[in-house]
Amino acid sequence: MAAFSKRTGKKVRPHAKTHKSPVIARMQLDRGAIGLCCAKLGEAEVLADAGIGPLHITTEIAGQPKIARLVALRRRADVMVAVDDMEVARALSDAMRAAGLVLDVLVDVNVGQERTGVAPESAGELAACVASLAGLRLKGIQAYEGHLQHVYKEAERRAKWRDCADRMLRAREAILQRQLPVEIVSTAGTGTCAFAAELPEVTEVQAGSYPFMDCDYAKVEGLPYETSLTVLASVVSRQRGDTAVIDAGWKALSTDSGLPVVKGRPDLQYAPKGDEHGGVKGARLAPGERIELVPSHCDTTVNLHEQYVCVGRGTVEAVWPIIARGRIQ
Repeated sequence: MAAFSKRTGKKVRPHAKTHKSPVIARMQLDRGAIGLCCAKLGEAEVLADAGIGPLHITTEIAGQPKIARLVALRRRADVMVAVDDMEVARALSDAMRAAGLVLDVLVDVNVGQERTGVAPESAGELAACVASLAGLRLKGIQAYEGHLQHVYKEAERRAKWRDCADRMLRAREAILQRQLPVEIVSTAGTGTCAFAAELPEVTEVQAGSYPFMDCDYAKVEGLPYETSLTVLASVVSRQRGDTAVIDAGWKALSTDSGLPVVKGRPDLQYAPKGDEHGGVKGARLAPGERIELVPSHCDTTVNLHEQYVCVGRGTVEAVWPIIARGRIQ
């Protein structure tokens, strides 16, 4: 990703929701990242406490309890947020003004994910509102197309991305027509950053999964990344014929993107067997034998664990705590 940034001139603001680790965030910054994205306030608080920044919170922040936490965070860290609602923008501005602070803001644009974000045609009006508020500073737009990251066929993913890009550019133009600044156009994940690099209007990408990948992302065509994240599991029973029972179930491996695969063993198939157990069919494995499982979704699996055990050349080289696990508020 660092090489991609140097080659294309696009800045990289990696998403910490994947790794939830100040150690990995620091490695990304050392390799040229301009800051970190965070999905939630809790992640940003952890990174700020570790001296990581600047930070961009990509999920809208609304309600007085969270706004109060954001003010406290802004006092000690360089923070930017995404906004898709005028009333929320006014509440953020009031809180920042009362604290004597100014908060950088990106207008969040819905480019097809149908989650957060205003319609492209409404981006100019919201940007004008943000620009009029003394506690906020308009920096540009966020236009994330997360729904395209796992479209497996490259040609299909590119065609669908083009529609999202058109929406993003319409939003940018709506803001520029009001003589307002669009310094930042933040978009794209690991699966679409190569496409975004072709647009001169894009200034940065928000890729998150690229350090780890997963067995679902491995099916996405045209990406230069390999899977590095595995869950180590042990066989605890072999009483079920050719199905060994291991100590990794729903609490160890998320299945929202499908089932994990056994690393290096295409002859084995995993099946969940409850909270604490999984089944591995296809070989007569002995109790105590260990296998590595490549999860189907790195982000949600990481959030289940306390630490990374970093292995290189067959040797444990480091253990890194996953400090922001569970910080989903």
